[in-house]
Amino acid sequence: MPSVALTKRQLEILDYYRAYAARHRISPTLEEVAQHFGVNKVTIFGHVAALERKGVLTRAAKGVSRGMLVVDQPGGADIRTPSTVTILGRIAAGSPIEAIEAPEAFDLADLIPADRDVYALRVSGRSMIDDGIHDGDIVLIERRSNASDGDMVVAVLPEEEATLKRVYRERGGFRLEPANRELQAIHVAEVEVRGVVIGVVRRYGR
Repeated sequence: MPSVALTKRQLEILDYYRAYAARHRISPTLEEVAQHFGVNKVTIFGHVAALERKGVLTRAAKGVSRGMLVVDQPGGADIRTPSTVTILGRIAAGSPIEAIEAPEAFDLADLIPADRDVYALRVSGRSMIDDGIHDGDIVLIERRSNASDGDMVVAVLPEEEATLKRVYRERGGFRLEPANRELQAIHVAEVEVRGVVIGVVRRYGR
């Protein structure tokens, strides 16, 4: 049985669509959903687009403001929210601190902002090790084409090669800077940004 992972907010929006349709026999508009959750329409549009990509919402027809339908999935995909883990306290990475257990819940969905289009890539290579990103780590990428100087980005070079580097604008083009003193920066006239790194997930004991 395939599994569809939804964030907490996405599940709330899906439930709202289901309840609204059951009550009114039509789906809500984006404005109505935004008002219900107290956010702007653009934020809801992003969530709805993600729910469409995940196959749990579908459009009855293009250009229809109340045309969203909840996809019934009996015996099909299992809709789940990301799991939570328990934070038991703090651990020193510098000077020692008193060992205190103060449990609190940590929702893994907090790693991924609900209003952003985020995807993940597994890192291959050591060009960003000085930024704490190692071979085999997973980086979380916000899908967008604009970046500020110093942002760590997924950069596609003119030869269609992709690389993870910090980007800087300079006269005549761009500098893609590695975080490894053994490597040299890449200078290019043009570069296509396909996302900005917003997080890193590391697995130990591989």
